[in-house]
Amino acid sequence: MNTDPSSDASSIPEHGSQEKPTREEALRAVETLLRWAGDDPKREGLLGTPDRVVRSYNEFFGGYDVDPDEVLQRTFEEVEGYDEIVLLRDINFVSHCEHHMAPIIGRAHVAYMPDNRVVGISKLARVVEAYARRLQIQEKMTAQVANTINDVLKPKGVAVVIEASHQCMTTRGVNKSGVTMVTSRMLGLFRSNASTRREFLALVGSPQTRSS
Repeated sequence: MNTDPSSDASSIPEHGSQEKPTREEALRAVETLLRWAGDDPKREGLLGTPDRVVRSYNEFFGGYDVDPDEVLQRTFEEVEGYDEIVLLRDINFVSHCEHHMAPIIGRAHVAYMPDNRVVGISKLARVVEAYARRLQIQEKMTAQVANTINDVLKPKGVAVVIEASHQCMTTRGVNKSGVTMVTSRMLGLFRSNASTRREFLALVGSPQTRSS
């Protein structure tokens, strides 16, 4: 019998169940990393760095304090029967890779086909931001955005395409600059109806077309 407690799944805390460290603990952690990198946290140029890093982390990872479902709660039903594609294109975002904590810089294209109700377009951008401002992988973020819109709005279809550059690949490791990763998730009519999917992709366009 294996008596190693580390192998017991029940002994592993669930995500978000651990007590959040204090701000002072976070400041000391940054100082430790500065010393580990080979520098002196007490020298003039680094005196304010721990504080700046902690404040920037509050911004970078503010998505953990946002409930994306709540963002989409207010909808409008006076749409005069509109049931065609609603598309918000080129939503710029900055996220961070959960493997190296390096920036992911990209843009998202989000569309849905309403079923008797629509949501304010800024809310679509807020859903993207809520998931982007967390430690992420692009595939998961794409699915999260699409699934949330689908679950809350109950539309006839949802489509999400994300294009991003990953600094964990462009500034380290293989060091391949200029590389863009593209992910997509199609639900409802965007998945089952080929013409609807083609219309969405034509509206989004290719990265080369938009950058020219």
